[in-house]
Amino acid sequence: MVSIVITTKNAEEFIADCIKSVINSNYIKDCGEIEIILVDNYSTDKTVEVAKSLGAKTFLKGPERSAQRNYGVEQASGEIVGILDADMTLSENVINECVEIFENNENIKAIYIPEKIFGEGFFNKVRNFERSFYNATVIDGLRFFRKEDFLKIGGFDTSLNGTEDWDFDRRMKATGGGGTAIIKSPLYHHENHNLKKYIIKKSYYASNFDNYFKKWGFDETTKKQFGFYYRYIGVFIEKGKWKKLFAHPLLTISMYFLLFLRGCVFILAKFNISKKESVYEKK
Repeated sequence: MVSIVITTKNAEEFIADCIKSVINSNYIKDCGEIEIILVDNYSTDKTVEVAKSLGAKTFLKGPERSAQRNYGVEQASGEIVGILDADMTLSENVINECVEIFENNENIKAIYIPEKIFGEGFFNKVRNFERSFYNATVIDGLRFFRKEDFLKIGGFDTSLNGTEDWDFDRRMKATGGGGTAIIKSPLYHHENHNLKKYIIKKSYYASNFDNYFKKWGFDETTKKQFGFYYRYIGVFIEKGKWKKLFAHPLLTISMYFLLFLRGCVFILAKFNISKKESVYEKK
C-alpha cells in the first residue's frame, strides 16, 4: 500500500482536483492500493466534506503544516508515503515510478518529484521557468519516502515554518546508509498567484527563517539556500542548465526581476527581526 497525506486549510477550491489526481493514478489502474489521508487545519469551508465524499480518511490537526504532516504519516498504513499540499495534483505515473524506485533500490530513502507551476498569466509562466531549475537541488523538497525512515528522524520539525522541507531533506540525507532519487513524471502546483500575493506569501515565510539559521548555522548548504552566488547564479548554470537562460531571454530577465524583489523581502524581514530583538534587549 501507498499512503498519500494531504494537508489542508480552507482548500475547497483545490482539494477535489488533488484527490482525483491520486484516484486516477495508473498505480490504482495497475491494481495497486492507495490510501488517501487528509489532515485539515480546522477549515471553515467545505474542504473536509469534499474530501470525505471522495473517499479520503479525514482528520483535524493544527497548528501548522509540519504538525499536520507528522500526524498524517503516523496514521498511514502504507510502507511508502507521499506528501502533497492541497493545491497540487499528480500526473498519472508519479506513484508508479516512485514505487518502482523503492522496490528496486533498497538504499533509496526518499524521492524528489519534478514540480511544474500551473497558473494563468505571464507571472506564473515566469515562476514555472524559475522552478524548473530547482528540481533535486538543495532548494527542492522531498515528496515520497519510506515511512520507517520518516519515523526514524522524527518527521518534520514543528518549530520551523517555511523551511521545514529543507530541514527534513537535510536530516533524511544525514542518516546513514541511504540516498535520494528523482523521477521523470511531474506534479503540478496550482499556485495561480499574482505578484502581490506572491510577495505577501514570501514575506510571511521570510519572517520565520531565524529558527532555521539557529539550527543549522551558515554552513555550505545554508550558503547555497540563502547566499547570493548559488541562488542567483549557481543553480541556474550548473549541469548545463545555463542553456535555458539564453534560450528564453524574456523569461530570464523577468525571473531575475522576481529574484531581486524576493531578495529585498528577505533583507527587510531580517532588518525587522533585528530591530525587534534590539528593542527587546533594551527592555
